Amino acid sequence: MDQIMVVYWSSTGNTEAMAKCIGEGVKEAGKEAKVVDMDSISAAELKDCAVFALGASAMGDEELDEGTADPFVSDVEAFASGKKIALFGSYDWGDGEWMRKWVERMQNAGAEIVGGEGLICNNDPQPDDEEACRELGKKLASL
Repeated sequence: MDQIMVVYWSSTGNTEAMAKCIGEGVKEAGKEAKVVDMDSISAAELKDCAVFALGASAMGDEELDEGTADPFVSDVEAFASGKKIALFGSYDWGDGEWMRKWVERMQNAGAEIVGGEGLICNNDPQPDDEEACRELGKKLASL
């Protein structure tokens, strides 16, 4: 597998910035990264990928976006068993509860969460967050 899919939904651009940094990490590790917005891809295109990343920002009461992200994730759940999935996203309030729920949801679908937990950052990624995203990309490329 030479290409790693990094699929995201971003309400403000912060999760998109994280996705791009993850893609940079994948490339630094010698693999090709395809960074794409959830609105531009169908979940079915991930079905044959053993390893990929999904990102979405927190919305409302720390939930996935009901219009795009949640339906996309529901579609992925149908084939998530045995997949290695990195989860990431940004938030503005709360404590990351949406990510903990998302991790549990994907684990219940049989996915292995890369790193054991989702990668989150508060608002726009700072240099430390960007580095954590690049490291996550390198980890994806090594699987």
